[in-house]
Formats: sequence, structure tokens, C-alpha cells
Amino acid sequence: MYDKIFVFLNKFFKKSTLFKTMFNLSPMYKRSCGKITFVSDDLLLVKIKIPLTYKNRNYVGSMFGGSLFSATDPIYMIQLMYVLGNDYVVWDKSSDIRFKKPAYENAYVTFEFSLEEIETIRKRVEVEQEVNYIKNLLITNREGVVFTELNKTLYISSKTHYKEKRKLKNQLT
Repeated sequence: MYDKIFVFLNKFFKKSTLFKTMFNLSPMYKRSCGKITFVSDDLLLVKIKIPLTYKNRNYVGSMFGGSLFSATDPIYMIQLMYVLGNDYVVWDKSSDIRFKKPAYENAYVTFEFSLEEIETIRKRVEVEQEVNYIKNLLITNREGVVFTELNKTLYISSKTHYKEKRKLKNQLT
């Protein structure tokens, strides 16, 4: 559903504007308490803010860990889907989260891919057909003090390979 809306609205608005607006309006993302504050025109850089509010404050007054995690969960996957384009399949495969310090204030996260990373991903998928790509992520305060570290594993495949793999799996079951 979101993809069809995105394609239609892309005729009138920049991709970066749509990415930011649609995420911030999405009910699933709003519940995380995260808010996208910046998206570069090439979608390689996304910044979010996770404000500490009554909605995500836990029993001891710090930010609920689930809110920290859920606000970061979908960004890399969807960011990479739009950067790579329709010839690729991208899934969140796993996440490893390590809480370092309680967040008693607003939290900030930067999601970034370099052009070199994108080229490496494309070349690896061309050769290997499917890859697991790990991105590291820090959730910090405004001054850069780390609250949480995450490792996100993204599954990336060519759409052709993914369809063949699913077709074969369905034939075997």
C-alpha cells in the first residue's frame, strides 16, 4: 500500500520529502515515538530523534528500550530498498542490541550509507545472488554520548534470484 502511494506522490514531491513524511505519518512508526528529522535528497543519510515523553518513559524514568529499538528497526531496510531500486529485495534479517547507558533525555540516530557501500552491495549481489550485510548503529544524546549500540543484519538479493528461490521452496513443500 505504501509503495503505491509513494509512486503516485513521487510525481509531485521529492523522494526525500516523501520518505520523511510517510514515515512520520505511518501509524506503525508513530507508535515507536521516533521522528525522522532529516533525509538527504539521495536517501543515503537519514536522521531521527526519539524524544523522551510520557509515552516511552519506563518505570525508572528512562526511555523504554523497546522504544529505542522500534524507532530504529525499519529505517535501514526501507532506506536501502529505495536506494537500490526495484531490482533488489531487502529484508531485515536480525538485530543485536546492547544497552550501554539509560537514556534520561532525547535520543538521536544517524543512518548512513556511502556510495562505496552501495556499489559493494551491488557487486556482491551480482556475484553471490544474495548477501547478508551488517550495519552498525549508535543511539546517542545530542553530544554523542552512547545509550545503545545495534548491529543490523540486512538480507539483500536480486529480485530474480529471490523469486526463483521462493518458487523452488514452494515446489519442495
